Amino acid sequence: MQRGRLQLVGSTIRKVAVFRALKLGDLLVAVPALRALRAALPHAEVHLLGLPWAREFVSRFPHLLDGFREFPGWPGLPEIEPRLERIPAFISSMQREKYGLVLQLHGSGSIVNELCLLFGARRTAGFFSPGAHCFDPSSFLPWPRTGLELRRLLALTEFLGFRACGEHLEFPVRSGEFERVLASIDVEPWKYACVHVGASTSERRWPEARFAAVADALADQGLQIVLTGTAAEAPLTRNVAAAMTAPVIDFAGKTDLGTAAALIARARLLVCNDTGVSHLADAVRTPSVVISTGDNPARWAPIDAARHRVLSRASGLVPTREAVAAALELLERITPVLRLFSLEGIPCGRSAS
Repeated sequence: MQRGRLQLVGSTIRKVAVFRALKLGDLLVAVPALRALRAALPHAEVHLLGLPWAREFVSRFPHLLDGFREFPGWPGLPEIEPRLERIPAFISSMQREKYGLVLQLHGSGSIVNELCLLFGARRTAGFFSPGAHCFDPSSFLPWPRTGLELRRLLALTEFLGFRACGEHLEFPVRSGEFERVLASIDVEPWKYACVHVGASTSERRWPEARFAAVADALADQGLQIVLTGTAAEAPLTRNVAAAMTAPVIDFAGKTDLGTAAALIARARLLVCNDTGVSHLADAVRTPSVVISTGDNPARWAPIDAARHRVLSRASGLVPTREAVAAALELLERITPVLRLFSLEGIPCGRSAS
């Protein structure tokens, strides 16, 4: 790939804002790009500009991120209802930060590029929609229309001259978080499977009855079944539990981000929709079967196809028997070993604090 004329490696940039105001899975697949940024600018102060929930995400990555700035929304963006009365003060506060670089990792830039330029950074870099106006060919890359999201984001850091530090995901699980899980449920590491039936929209959810059938098949293999989800997804997990014949632990609404990651990290297997927890499983090295219903698996699938099975159909639903077969094959082929997931992250370019 031809690099942009804007070469930031070794520059005097001391303050960077990364704009990616999206959900958990979207931020997890951006971690390789954040590692490349940190390696290129190891002494810069890096802030994530994101949705309110992402404050907790930033606290997990002190080796990559130094601060958080809450995004109040913007007209046209669906992730959060814009708080219009807060936007002028927000833009003024961003201008006062005097960023050396604003890095737009939110997407094609069709809505947010003008906003990022309003922050008044010395340099602004990111993507632009092919055919649309390009603000600066040395720092804006055409948005790739195909390929994994993770690699699309890395294409920009490579364009800017940042050396990649691997494509693997990571999520630091803190000491004591699995013990917090054990205070609520009695499970033994590697001897249970997590089944996550929720997703952000109903169109992305595989039917509960099919999840129940897969869960019963896993229980027949001697695994405990733990249903996970948010409090809002508790009705879904109750439906799955009612449809099952095997005993089940319904843990919906009883985890935060850290304990959910710890629970998945010690599971033998995760079965889920194509949603944030699928990337969490990838980050903590837990094998998974991911049911992709109406989304784009070529964009969101984990890179490690040996550890993760993504099942999809161009039309219709993934058959239950296919999901059961994929789950049993993973159980047989990937034996439970002590997976190494960092308690403090995987540093690249700066020591973990």
